[in-house]
Amino acid sequence: MKPNVHPAYLDAKVICACGSTWPTRSTNAELHLDICAACHPFFTGKQKLIDTEGRIDRFKKKYAKRA
Repeated sequence: MKPNVHPAYLDAKVICACGSTWPTRSTNAELHLDICAACHPFFTGKQKLIDTEGRIDRFKKKYAKRA
């Protein structure tokens, strides 16, 4: 094995978009997540829909039953 091939393994801080943080170890000092176990609908049991630019409305309008 060659010496000094692997990157440094640092103590890292994980930051989620919901605001929760926890320590871990990684080659990066900080990790930023969009979703974690504290805010994911599968783990929380809550459904959060993020409507970006009316995509849900356009979908419903497009596939609505025609009378």
